Order: sequence, then C-alpha cells, then structure tokens
Amino acid sequence: MKVLKFGGTSVGSAERMKEVARLVNDGQRKIVVLSAMSGTTNSLVEIANYLYKKNHDGANEVINNLERKYYNEVEALYSKKEYKEKGKQLIKAHFDYIKSFTKDLFTVFEEKTILAQGELISTAMFNYYMHEIGIDSVLLPALDYMRIDKNNEPDPVYIRENLGQLLNQHPKCNMFITQGYICRNAFGEIDNLQRGGSDYSASLVGAAVLADEIQIWTDIDGMHNNDPRYVENTSSIADLSFDEAAELAYFGAKILHPTSVLPAKLSNIPVRLLNTMDPKAPGTLISSKQTKDRITAIAAKDGITAIKIKSGRMLLAYGFLRKVFEIFESYKTPIDMITTSEVGVSVTIDNSRHLDEILDDLKKFGTVEVDTDMVIICVVGDLVGEKKGYAFKIFEALKEIPVRMISYGGSNHNVSLLVHVNDKKDALRALSAKLF
Repeated sequence: MKVLKFGGTSVGSAERMKEVARLVNDGQRKIVVLSAMSGTTNSLVEIANYLYKKNHDGANEVINNLERKYYNEVEALYSKKEYKEKGKQLIKAHFDYIKSFTKDLFTVFEEKTILAQGELISTAMFNYYMHEIGIDSVLLPALDYMRIDKNNEPDPVYIRENLGQLLNQHPKCNMFITQGYICRNAFGEIDNLQRGGSDYSASLVGAAVLADEIQIWTDIDGMHNNDPRYVENTSSIADLSFDEAAELAYFGAKILHPTSVLPAKLSNIPVRLLNTMDPKAPGTLISSKQTKDRITAIAAKDGITAIKIKSGRMLLAYGFLRKVFEIFESYKTPIDMITTSEVGVSVTIDNSRHLDEILDDLKKFGTVEVDTDMVIICVVGDLVGEKKGYAFKIFEALKEIPVRMISYGGSNHNVSLLVHVNDKKDALRALSAKLF
C-alpha cells in the first residue's frame, strides 16, 4: 500500500481535483491524504479573527464569499445532476455550521473546529467525484483515528489501532481518502497537527500502515539544490537521506516541514516528492540511503535574530551556559545556532516574540548585543570531519560576503553560516557557483 498526499494547490480547483483523480486511479491500493483547497485555510483564519473581535458582519462577508467559490467549484467538478446536488448539500451543511459560530461565544476550541472544515469539505468533494466516475473509494474520517496526546504529540499506537480497524472494514477496497492536518486532542476535541500539516498526516498514516512508499505531491519538481527564487539554473535533487532532508527543511526549503518525515524515518519508509503539474518528473526520493562525498544542496532561513552574551564570569566557569539556556527555555524559544569562546556565547533564534524579556534576563549575566534581520545559510551534504576541501570551498565562495557566525561539527550533514539579509542573495549565488 502507498500513501499519497496532495497539497492545497494540487486540489485548488475542480480541474485540479480531476487531475488528481486521474493520477491516483491506477488500480493499486492506496490512501490519499488531501489538504484543503488552496486559499481556504487563510479564509477560515480570517473568519476566526473576525469572530474573536465580535465583528460578525466581517465574518459573514468572508463566509459568503468562500461559500460562493465552493458552489462554483461544485458546478465545475460534477457532470451528473445527482452529484451536483450532493455537492451543493455538502457545501450548505458545512457553511451553515460555520455560520452558527457567529451567534455564540467564540474561543480557541471553536477556531480549531472552523479550521478543520477545509479538509472535511475537500475530501468529501473528492470522494463524491470518485464515485461519479465509477471508482469505489471510501472516506476515512481523520477525526476517527488521528489523535495527539496531552503534549500535543501524535499518539502512534492509537493511530495505528484505530486506522487499522477502519481499513479492515473494507478489505476489498483499493482507494481510501482521508484528511490531512486535522485530528483530535487527548480530550476528544477537534484539533490540528500544526507542524507540517498534511505532510505530517501522510507520514503518520504511512508509518501506521507500514506503507511501501509515501508520496508528497506539490507544485514543485522535488527538492532543489538551491532556492530558485534567488538563483538561476537550480536543479531537482534525485535522492536525499532523511537527515539531509530534515536539515534542508528546517533551514528554509519550503517544500517540506522539518518534522513531517520523522515518522517515515523511524519506520524506514521512503518518501518521494513529486510534482502534480508535471507528474512524469522524477522528483526527489528521501530514504535512509546516504550518498557519500557530496555537497547536496543549499537553503536559507530568514527572520533570524543573533544574540551575543559576553561575560568575564564565563572564563573557566561551569554552569554559565546552563543558566543562559534556561532563560530561553523559560520563554519557550528554541535556539538555531550556537558558538562559544572563552568569554562569550552567541546564539540565534527565529522567534522574537519574547525578545525583550529574554534580553532583560540575559543582562544579569553579562553584556548583550543583538543583530536583527539576519539569515542562516545552510550547506547540506555528506560533510564528515575527515573529508578534505569542503570547508575551503565554502569559505572561498563567501570571501566577499561578511559572515557573522559559523556552526560546524554538530552534524555530519550541515555547515551553517549567518549573514545579513542584504547579503543573502549574493551568498546563495556565490555558493551555487562554487559548489555546483
């Protein structure tokens, strides 16, 4: 069995849904994981924001516009009167439900329920279309098997057992359709996976059923060796290891969320990145296999803040770093990069929500300097310390670029460099020219 995930752009219109139906209709047993139609989740977030502010007129305007869009897609998707009517009833039911939230108290629980409607609508529409064209498909409600625990982490045992029970009810069916992103929490309330959304769902489903392969279909030809928005003539990477993919995803490669392939990695299930707009393109295969002696790709992570703490008390002292890290922990702010010297430590963060409070607390331990508008450039590949020449190539490429910070040795697959946002484009292009 394979698990195929299609993102919002892949099911963004009636025509795109029809194309996805053609792609998946090959007679092989599979589970198809769908996102909401593109733009839907943003509209649902906008509706929720209006409802928080008790602006019911604003909410109703967005609701009505979105509802009209869906009625138009229903008309375009189905050709038979029976399914057009089913589609209209589906849309009416969901939007009547959304409108009911304009009359009552609105909290975060109601917001998560509203956000779930996009995936519930897209999967039901797609399932109806499969029936219309004569495909015996079954809709698997993600809310019946996908669950997170009290720490907001997926519950793999619960997912495996409950998904298995649903699949066993249809032993002769080859086509299953389910929602990405949405789930229930430990209290049975509607919630979502947040990190990685539908990609994470597909990976969890694939791990639960021990799939032969997990396919992530987007609108890009797999993972590229640099950012095509800034660098010309980038190319798709044929294969990546799980560790390389995680590094690239974490440090800016938008096609994949860093946590989304973890369940697949733990179950050793290959993940293939494919392009819905160009189905014949080979894409990128992510697996446990590591290609030796190569620099694979470059990625960039924006919105970085660098913080330098200098203190004479750090010299020959123990416990200093622990105290510094505890400050970041108390504000639930992860650190991306870290470098140290005898009397100082520099760290980077990508979440500046509690920056002022963090700086105030750090000043108890020494002098604090801050640089904003920074970018982490990440060079990924087989970069074990015994290999000669890689560091030279990287730094020679950046000889005209002011590098503020360097991190190397924490991973065999990553060299990270901090530059100012104004130098980002030049750095990416210089590295591409030298390394590829």
